[in-house]
Amino acid sequence: MSENRKSDTAFILQGSILAIASIVSRIVGLVYRIPLTAIIGKTGNDYYGTAYEIYNILLIISSYSIPLAVSKLVAARMAEGQAKNAMKVLKGSLAFAALTGGTAAVVVYFLADVFANILKTPMCALALRVLAPVLFIVAIVGVLRGFFQGLHTMIPTAISQIAEQVLNAIVSVFAAYTLVRYGERVGAVLGQKEIYRAAYGAAGGTLGTAIGSLTALIFMCVIMMLYMKRLKKKMRRDHTKSVLEYKALFRLLIFTIVPVLLSTTLYNISSIIDTGIFKNIVHLQGYDAKEVSEWWGVYTGQYRVLINVPISIASAMAASSVPALTAAFQSKEKLRVQRQITSATRFVMVIAIPCAMGLFVLAKPVMMLLFNDPDETSAAMLRVGAIAVVFYALSTLSNGLLQGINRMKIPVKNAAIALVAQALVLVLLLFAFHLNIYAVVLANTFYAALMCVLNGLAVIRYSGAKQDFAKTYVIPFLASCVMGLSVYVSYELIELIIHSNAISTAISIIVGVIVYFVVLLLMHGISENELRRFPKGALLVQIAKKMQLL
Repeated sequence: MSENRKSDTAFILQGSILAIASIVSRIVGLVYRIPLTAIIGKTGNDYYGTAYEIYNILLIISSYSIPLAVSKLVAARMAEGQAKNAMKVLKGSLAFAALTGGTAAVVVYFLADVFANILKTPMCALALRVLAPVLFIVAIVGVLRGFFQGLHTMIPTAISQIAEQVLNAIVSVFAAYTLVRYGERVGAVLGQKEIYRAAYGAAGGTLGTAIGSLTALIFMCVIMMLYMKRLKKKMRRDHTKSVLEYKALFRLLIFTIVPVLLSTTLYNISSIIDTGIFKNIVHLQGYDAKEVSEWWGVYTGQYRVLINVPISIASAMAASSVPALTAAFQSKEKLRVQRQITSATRFVMVIAIPCAMGLFVLAKPVMMLLFNDPDETSAAMLRVGAIAVVFYALSTLSNGLLQGINRMKIPVKNAAIALVAQALVLVLLLFAFHLNIYAVVLANTFYAALMCVLNGLAVIRYSGAKQDFAKTYVIPFLASCVMGLSVYVSYELIELIIHSNAISTAISIIVGVIVYFVVLLLMHGISENELRRFPKGALLVQIAKKMQLL
């Protein structure tokens, strides 16, 4: 039993490490988008965001599911002491990734104009071509990250993610600043100065992604070389008679990757479907092209960037849950599986719910602080879609949980149902209610909410894990309401006194964090043992005891 408890703690710890790295990466991403948006503008953000929509779909199809599949296969073999077969999984996966990633890179490079025209954004083709080679690099990096995740260590993935994002930020801003000037000169000759300025600026922004992914590849290769000595020792001690053949490995990879691939493709393709439906319908409805481009620039470059910060916690927890749940599921330890599912869900909800409330209350101040955007449309977009943080966090996590207990077809079916329903809702909101960009935000939220319900029912059915509804959802929500009120009052009072949005926002966020922490403990929303599993948990427990909250 003690071994299982240690395993559960390690599971949360590894998830925490990856969550911290994801949050740091998202924050770095958020910070660099501030000067990038200032350089390329809302129209540039439209080109940048649309290029990324196309890139993300090809990335998902070619290699997004590879890390999860590799971690699952490696974890299963290492749990049985089959180090030689784990090494074969690594080699076979690298060959598989090189093929799929290389094919995707060629397709994107040569068909960039076709993809861009389908989404009514022809000027994003330049940025898309810059992203093409990244598809090959990311596929290889994904295999190496998945290998170490299968060994139950998230540290290489975490460090490489942060290094990748830091280089991405530096190069993106510098390249965008340099290329907008070149774009202005090209546009001046062609009589479209602003359009070419935005297009070249967006291409400069994507150049940072290429350099960042190359940095991650170099780092992961170095870590792999350092680990090889230890792996070879394990291989010498491995006397497994059943040697995995490459033919069988590729079959295993395909059978593992395809359900995950279909699930993640359907789960993420909603964004590109949103782009196609929205831009084509509002074009028919006669909206001004510049206004539409600016709306989409705010949606992809500001709204989605902000809500993705807390959602990254769920993505990290989902990534760490798969190898741990696979090992527990393989060992037929039902109680351990249930504990890990309930722990991961509570961890994510305790963080995602207050984040959603914070974005709702401080929508306009945050938009003004980060993007110098006082436009009420931008703030309203964030208020309307803030609840999507909770739904996306929960649905992202539940995808990983179902994959961890070998129910990989279920997220695929659920995503297909939600995708069709979302497209119908979006068309209805655009044609019947003329909600323009708000229709996209609402349809997106509906999709995530439906996925939550469908996946949640499946997790309960196949794992038997029963969540404490009050402690997981109700108490964090009530504590978030108190926090939201305190944040609103503190912001208004401070802003009234000192007339500084930046200082008022920063202080009110600090107030909100403290109030939420205190109220959550007073309502017994989290126990001492659970708190210790959080990053810096021992310090948090110490603080709580000094405040007589525990």
